[in-house]
Amino acid sequence: MATLKERIDADLKDAMRSKQELKLSVLRMLKSAVKYKEVEPGASALDDAGVLQVIGTLIKQRRDSIEQFKAGGHADRAEAEEKEIAVLQAYLPQQLTADELRAEVQAAISAAGAKSAKDMGAVMKLLTPKLQGRAEGRVISEEVKSQLSKLS
Repeated sequence: MATLKERIDADLKDAMRSKQELKLSVLRMLKSAVKYKEVEPGASALDDAGVLQVIGTLIKQRRDSIEQFKAGGHADRAEAEEKEIAVLQAYLPQQLTADELRAEVQAAISAAGAKSAKDMGAVMKLLTPKLQGRAEGRVISEEVKSQLSKLS
């Protein structure tokens, strides 16, 4: 099975051949972000988990931009960012459903022995690596807060 970086390279070549401008520009930006992460001091070549982290960061940046564009009345720019997110999400693993996320959070709360909102850090420490790329950190955090508030 090919690595995520190999899949991105292959898709980049396909996008060039088929002249898919949006996909081409997003994949170039993604490759650049991965390369930038790899040349940081103390960094090495990224594995699939590292690439997923970069993709997650790029999606988060785009979501932030969408909010700002909508607030500023630039619906066209917000729409362009949403299209970029769609291209990036194709490289993420299958996202968890709300029920699956709820079950994962409940299991982590039990495993951490969490009793109140003060234990959120311990629960997040268990969940974050396990759910990497399968759910956004913000969504995980909201679900953990919600479930911990019911305990106290």
